[in-house]
Amino acid sequence: MTRSSRRSTSEDVARAAGVSRTTVSFVLNNRPGQSIPEETRQRVLEAARRLDYRPHASARTLAAGRSDLVLLSIPDTRLGPGTSRFVEELTAALAEHGLTLITHLAGAHDRLPDVCATVNASAVVGLSPFDAETADALHRAGAEVVLPLSDPRGGVGDAMELAGRLQAEHLISLGHRRLGYAMPVHPGLRVMADARFAGVTGACAAAGIAAPVVEEIGLEIADASRAVTRWRSSGVTGVCAYNDETAIAVLAGVRDQGVAVPEELAVVGVDDIPTAKLAAPPLSTIRFDVHEAGRRRAEAIVATLSGQKVEPSSDAGGPLLVRRSST
Repeated sequence: MTRSSRRSTSEDVARAAGVSRTTVSFVLNNRPGQSIPEETRQRVLEAARRLDYRPHASARTLAAGRSDLVLLSIPDTRLGPGTSRFVEELTAALAEHGLTLITHLAGAHDRLPDVCATVNASAVVGLSPFDAETADALHRAGAEVVLPLSDPRGGVGDAMELAGRLQAEHLISLGHRRLGYAMPVHPGLRVMADARFAGVTGACAAAGIAAPVVEEIGLEIADASRAVTRWRSSGVTGVCAYNDETAIAVLAGVRDQGVAVPEELAVVGVDDIPTAKLAAPPLSTIRFDVHEAGRRRAEAIVATLSGQKVEPSSDAGGPLLVRRSST
């Protein structure tokens, strides 16, 4: 027996419930100001459930005056556990407000404004601030909300810079006077990495010590081992890594060189991924509350869609130092 693949329509729901399509629209879109009897409303809802009815995106857009789609731009690289957790939390938080998150890889064939126009996204968000030119293009493509924006007062970028500053301040407080920075190789991560590096550099300047010695680190033991050798020859005794995965690669390079951690070289990461505490030795890191960060970002999107002015926030979800054996 074959099952019909035809998608149920509002007309099917109206016929099954014995009401007009207008009534179906009023009920399913929760249209205010309509005096529809509760018995009729329940009959429509039951018919929609029985027919597995799902309104088309275009119909939802007409009913609400905008689409329920939020477009997220993410770097064109393998997502780390920290980023993946944030995307999961943002997806869940937006769903509570009736919004659906879709993602777009930066650097993909289609430009972000083109994708925005194609899917008719009401909001576009990124993991790092959009410049003014990109934001303008996204608004022209139909986005009502573009977050975050570059802002001279700070904002989202400040949280990344603060994470780097906390890394460096932790090592400096332990007596380290020559720091290194493990920079990721992939260019898609550089905006966030540069912000964290700026925090490390600022902390070094504030403490009156030299700027950190930068080494690019991929997730390869040989690369990390060579970086450790160069750091050691430069007198580096503490390393701030872009994130925990990069820091774990540094720890692998340290073991390859037979260097003691933290006695000869201390290492601190960012993100507090689940495997950070399982590293050898357990990794000191900077933790973000990704649940809180996702919730606040979703609230900012919803508020802005409602016409409220939302100020940049740098305190959403941390960051906080988690000290373990690697420092």
